[in-house]
Amino acid sequence: MSLSEVDRQLLDRCLAKSPRAWDDFVDRFLGLVVHVANHAASQRGLRLTPEQRDDLVAEVFLVLVDKELLALRHFRRHCSLATYLAVIARRVIVRRLLSPAFQATGQPLPEALPAAEEEEEARIENREAVEQLLQQLNPQEAKVVRLFHLEGKSYDEISRSEGMPANSVGSLLSRARTKLRQA
Repeated sequence: MSLSEVDRQLLDRCLAKSPRAWDDFVDRFLGLVVHVANHAASQRGLRLTPEQRDDLVAEVFLVLVDKELLALRHFRRHCSLATYLAVIARRVIVRRLLSPAFQATGQPLPEALPAAEEEEEARIENREAVEQLLQQLNPQEAKVVRLFHLEGKSYDEISRSEGMPANSVGSLLSRARTKLRQA
């Protein structure tokens, strides 16, 4: 999905610092950021208090306005604005949930591996492009790409489900990504 005309205009207004542009931006995307906060917490077995959720949401919007809207200026406009903002929101929220300050609140946090978090973030960023381009791959490549990028399966899980060596999954994904980039 590409950037809609409504979002393009809203983004342009924000970057130009037009009156009420930021208010309109927050009104449009507040629900998305709240959803990302709730979803990220529930995936980690956490229940956010309303105050914690509000703090997480506020932190996301602070990141967006930081350094003269730098995060919005970096948006390349190759996907929907909602997708881009969801990725940013998720990164900010997950970092906060895993931070010592949040863990000190007494909420149980499961163990998390930083590499796994980065891998999951990469899958989310690529999801939209992958969905559009999967049709150009052969069936096995498409299935492995779908399992990894869309369903979040690990190399070992893909290896077991597809009956292929685990060390072949990475190379198959690499070839598929090359085809997708060329497309």
